[in-house]
Amino acid sequence: MDTVILSRIQFASTTLFHFIFVPLSIGLVFLVAIMETMYVVKKDEQYKKMAKFWGHLFLINFAVGVVTGILQEFQFGMNWSEYSRFVGDVFGAPLAIEALLAFFMESTFLGLWIFGWDRLPKWLHCLCIWLVSLGTIFSAFFILTANSFMQHPVGMELNNGRLEMNDFFKLLTNGQLWVEFPHTILGSFATGAFFITGVSAIMLLKKKHVAFAKKSFQVAIIVGLVSGVGIALSGHEQAGYLVKTQPMKMAASEGLWENSGSPGAWTVTANIHPDEKKNTSEIKIPYLLSFLSYGKFSGSVPGMNQLQEQYTAKYGAGNYIPPVRTTFWSFRIMAGLGGVLCALGIWGTYLLSRKKLQESKLFLRIMTIAIAFPFLGSSAGWIMTEIGRQPWVVFGYMKTEDAVSPGVTAGELLFSIISFSFFYLILAVIMVFLFVKEIKKGPDHDHEAHTKVVSTDPFTKEGYNVFS
Repeated sequence: MDTVILSRIQFASTTLFHFIFVPLSIGLVFLVAIMETMYVVKKDEQYKKMAKFWGHLFLINFAVGVVTGILQEFQFGMNWSEYSRFVGDVFGAPLAIEALLAFFMESTFLGLWIFGWDRLPKWLHCLCIWLVSLGTIFSAFFILTANSFMQHPVGMELNNGRLEMNDFFKLLTNGQLWVEFPHTILGSFATGAFFITGVSAIMLLKKKHVAFAKKSFQVAIIVGLVSGVGIALSGHEQAGYLVKTQPMKMAASEGLWENSGSPGAWTVTANIHPDEKKNTSEIKIPYLLSFLSYGKFSGSVPGMNQLQEQYTAKYGAGNYIPPVRTTFWSFRIMAGLGGVLCALGIWGTYLLSRKKLQESKLFLRIMTIAIAFPFLGSSAGWIMTEIGRQPWVVFGYMKTEDAVSPGVTAGELLFSIISFSFFYLILAVIMVFLFVKEIKKGPDHDHEAHTKVVSTDPFTKEGYNVFS
């Protein structure tokens, strides 16, 4: 295995592991903010208990996510120095804003929220958690600004062998960003919602904290349903945009070797043969590909063979067809799980409206498994997004094979992959242990952080709370 493959494996593994925590943090804190708002408005102590319990799980996830994110960023300098040199003037700006603005915004107001219970006015304390939620969304926005630039480069010019920014506003108004950002955020809201519904379902199955679990489930399932529908709609917009800016990725995600013709049929399943550039055992739905691509039941979608000829004429000799099987199936896993989330949201809302939630043991068992569905769907979506762009790291400007660090050896990369994987395994075990421990304690456990300082006054033996 050469350094390009090993560098890609390392970046893929660390990114996917980090991405377990990102959507859960964004989704959980958003739901915690809703719960605390309901506490402030309704004066119901149950909502306060909910905000504290789910907020504590958010804190655990947030802490582990920060650590994994730091490790991920080191790779730009270690394994991808040619990429950093070529695109650093553009790529570095949104990453710097994310770190200096969004992350510090999250951290500052999170600290006030942790230590401000019963010390700050209720409305001000609630505002703090909303600002934390807004900070996580800002963070995602600027990270996606950088990623969208890689998918559809804008706001720059090629000068002396490097890309230099000439219009930051164009980065922020990149069309790729504005189809990618809503899809990612709604997916994150669904991740937090189905985590809460899943844990609540476990409580209901065990008949523990029933009132708390029902109310938590009710808030989360509504967010989950709305997010699921939003994911489907924003995904449709993203598909339409891909046809314009990255038609090869769109063709690969459909396993489309030749032009589809008008109207185009959408392939449900197929046995793909990349070497022979053909598919067998296809199951298709007529008209649907044209609708997904253009929003109407007509229009031809270009195939990979025709696009390969166009790219060769434009960019020079080379293979511009991405790994088709991976792109094709990751898209279907993402879309299929998105549909399942919508169906579960409708089912759960129906059971709640008929007051039959606790009676449906089958549904509750499915919801415990469904905790994993948004994680799997999000991961599949990112695999499709990144693999489908190959062989480009910056579409149209830099190939992945040209972006790796020249001085890094395969042995060094293999050692770091093993080391990082071992470290991440330890983090995963710790996080699962802490999650299970806190869930077992239940919502009746006091999750408020208490900071106790022992007095140094020799005339007293009593400690005091520094926030009293």
